[in-house]
Amino acid sequence: MNPWMVAPILIPALLAPLMLLFLRHRLTASRTLSLTACLVLLAVAGLLLGQASNGEIQVYAMGDWMAPFGIVLVLDRLSAMMLVTTALLALAVMAYAVVSGLDRKGWHFHPLFQFQMLGLNGAFLTGDLFNLFVFFEVLLIASYGLMLHGGGAARLKAGVQYVVVNLVGSTLFLVAVGLLYGATGTLNMAHMGERVAQAPAGDHALILAGGLLMVAVFGLKAALVPLHFWLPRTYASTSAPTAALFAIMTKVGAYCILRFTTTTFGAGAGELAWAPGPWLLPAALVTLVLGFVGVLGARHLRKMAAYAVIGSMGTLLCALAMFTPESTAAALYYLPHSTFTAAALFLLVDVIAARRGDYGDTLAPSPPFAQAGVLSGLFFLTAIAAVGLPPLSGFPGKLLILDAVRGSPGGWWVWGGILGTTVISMLAFARAGSAIFWKSAATEGEVKAGKPVAPNASAAIIAALLAALVVLTIAGGPISAYVNATAAQLYDLQAYPDAVLAQSRGAR
Repeated sequence: MNPWMVAPILIPALLAPLMLLFLRHRLTASRTLSLTACLVLLAVAGLLLGQASNGEIQVYAMGDWMAPFGIVLVLDRLSAMMLVTTALLALAVMAYAVVSGLDRKGWHFHPLFQFQMLGLNGAFLTGDLFNLFVFFEVLLIASYGLMLHGGGAARLKAGVQYVVVNLVGSTLFLVAVGLLYGATGTLNMAHMGERVAQAPAGDHALILAGGLLMVAVFGLKAALVPLHFWLPRTYASTSAPTAALFAIMTKVGAYCILRFTTTTFGAGAGELAWAPGPWLLPAALVTLVLGFVGVLGARHLRKMAAYAVIGSMGTLLCALAMFTPESTAAALYYLPHSTFTAAALFLLVDVIAARRGDYGDTLAPSPPFAQAGVLSGLFFLTAIAAVGLPPLSGFPGKLLILDAVRGSPGGWWVWGGILGTTVISMLAFARAGSAIFWKSAATEGEVKAGKPVAPNASAAIIAALLAALVVLTIAGGPISAYVNATAAQLYDLQAYPDAVLAQSRGAR
């Protein structure tokens, strides 16, 4: 077994209580340890990505207990890709939190951040549904604290809604797990897939109910309409670094939909094959349209960024809902693009709001403000990325999705939705840029700016996130080859169960 597979979980699991117990009032030490941990996690994730690139699916059995009875971690191309995406995002967010001073506004930011990383990495590596629930709860509990970090009435109100919605989701998760366990007698996803394929017709209704409820819970995490209502207020009310980190939270929902459906209700599931899928495409299309219409209708930059997350999730889920290797590969290329773009947008909005003083993030023109030239350039590039225009990676990402769904049932609806919302989002960002930068330059008066948000360092962090999009574009060939291989591995009926259940089969 590969011991490095445990590192993405073990590192934050050890650091979080250490910081909580001994470094809570030592800000410099906490910052140093957090940044170092993010760098180490990125290095480990890169190592695991290299190991997964050869196509081998590695399994780590905790305590040497074999699946399906023991707890197993599973590393394949998809989980390795998600680990790297999360580590890159975490490093940028942590750096911004330090230079902006957000972590000064409470004693528990750094332990909460590490607990969040523990939950995220565990969710991507676990091989069974119950431990997926456990890691979900870890990341959700940490996200409650991060969401409220810094205080404020609006943040508290949005936080209460966020907590209530996710508590309901967690309850439904347990109900779904109970239904599936009652019908299949297992919680290991690979083993459950085999049991679903062998299930008698009398159990199909129960299995389908559990599967649909499980996908609905994941849809709640992914902000899929009509389960999206919690996201705009939550993301717009919390601090910018927290909202930027939460850009990966919706991707956890999309990842779980893909992993659970392909493993448990894949092509080998007989009459139940792809059973949770038919309703997913219509919901994704509505999510796509509603998200970008929300971007157009928003009157504040933070709300624009929040609705842009919903719109990008609609784009991503439209591709995933087809459940073909081609559409899945296109979605996996688009996933890191949308994650880094959303994070850059939230951080940029924070800097702009600080520079505009009392005008904040409203779309009303203000008098000229400091660093307007640099910020306008960053806003222009971020808008290009969010809309999906060349030369950044959103353009090839959308082209790949359009090409993959061509000829599929419902494919023309996806074409119309993506092309139409691209125009809508272009108008929305053009209006916002015009109001904030162009009209502001011609407005008389003086801005009473608040305390600067580390103007040079914060701009460099945002530029680094945009540079990641440039890398996605320039290295499009190798990255496309990787996501194509990832999709092929996901849709291989035998690869995942053979790897996960190999020890137990040999024991028989």
